[in-house]
Amino acid sequence: MKVEQIYTGCLAHAAYYIESKGVAAVFDPLREVQPYMDRAQKDNAKIKYVFETHFHADFVSGHLDLQKKAGAEIVFGPGAKPAYEATTAKDGQIFEVGDYKVKVIHTPGHTMESTTYLLIDENGKEHGIITGDTLFIGDVGRPDLAQHVVSDLTEEKLAGHLFDSLRNKIMPLSDDLIVYPNHGAGSACGKMMSKETTDTLGHQKEVNYALRADMTKEEFIKELLTGLTAPPGYFPQNVLMNIKGYDSLDKVMDRAKTGFTPEAFEAAANETAALVLDTRDAEDFAQGFIPNSINIGLEGSFAMWVGEMIPDVKQEILLITYPGKEEEAITRLSRVGYDHVIGYLKNGFSSWKDSGKDFETSQRITAKALEEKAKSELPIFDVRKKSEYDSEHLIGAINVPLNQINQHLAQFPKDQYFAMYCGGGYRSMIVSSILKQRGWTNFADVVGGFEEIAKTGMEKSEYICPSTML
Repeated sequence: MKVEQIYTGCLAHAAYYIESKGVAAVFDPLREVQPYMDRAQKDNAKIKYVFETHFHADFVSGHLDLQKKAGAEIVFGPGAKPAYEATTAKDGQIFEVGDYKVKVIHTPGHTMESTTYLLIDENGKEHGIITGDTLFIGDVGRPDLAQHVVSDLTEEKLAGHLFDSLRNKIMPLSDDLIVYPNHGAGSACGKMMSKETTDTLGHQKEVNYALRADMTKEEFIKELLTGLTAPPGYFPQNVLMNIKGYDSLDKVMDRAKTGFTPEAFEAAANETAALVLDTRDAEDFAQGFIPNSINIGLEGSFAMWVGEMIPDVKQEILLITYPGKEEEAITRLSRVGYDHVIGYLKNGFSSWKDSGKDFETSQRITAKALEEKAKSELPIFDVRKKSEYDSEHLIGAINVPLNQINQHLAQFPKDQYFAMYCGGGYRSMIVSSILKQRGWTNFADVVGGFEEIAKTGMEKSEYICPSTML
């Protein structure tokens, strides 16, 4: 049996495609559905089903557009109550995809409707399980997301359900089954996922902490909930979009594909409540940017950081991209529900600069320059995640993770020069742009971040700077 994993690294997301005798099915598709339709066309196949493992929180699924464009039947697991036409399957129900069979296994815990799909090949042999966010490689799905939508579904209750689902539904299955999860390392849907994106169930029983045979339910709940960080603010909004429905991607793209001259762009920025989002690389942004714009680079974990830093998915957005990157930026924003781009700067930032309009710059320093400046004991901020900071950091550096910046702006001095770093320079420029927008001017971020700092030997505690750890 052939199962094609379609992995999107910037979201750490895996969709799946199967086909047999001209009949195809897609599992947990992303918002843009044309690649799945093209894949089916290559096989001269018709997409009969789009299977959803649950109502996703970290992305907006493409199930509605596949239903509309390919005529696919949307299938959810038991208990799902979407606000549109879809099949709510029963536990144990079997769907035929050509000579293949897909068996529904209800596995509540990540959410109450969470479902695992058992894949059975043309010979009747069980091949693998598409687990959604129930079981990852090295981890299991976090049980604290549903309570942000349904308050009485506490994380303890859901963790208990997940324990039962794993023990009663997943672990009794054959060890040679291949596990096909919805996410890999980097996703916020778990806390310690592996970089590997598939494995055998038998190996996961040996190495996955959550599948220990001698673990009690109380131990499971405690271990699962320990160390969970707050989910990104856009997660509940994406869940509701996946439950209630959303505009087609075609409509979103048409609404966003307005190229503005610098004059029209400036007028739109002044006349609306739109956020000016610059998606260029950190170095290019630092050399010149439109005042009050925020930088989140497209060549990074763009969608996830947009979701972390822009609280409302309905926020109107004006885009600045490299010429030719407009459609990619709009598409990647739509994957996480940001459907309200109202236009972009035609020909990119160079058109703004060539028009003679005012622009700002942001100071950057090298790791070597930081080493010299550190002798004067300037404050240094580490904007990486706490886990990264705890692993290794400059002695005395102040840890303010990027996703907590808005709650801790008072930590950054306005009357004293300071420096900041992240892992490689991507996140520190996001912080720089936010600080610039809020009125800070006397600071610099480190080019190359901690990767370059580590090469200088500064991590060996060669200096002490004022320290406050959040």
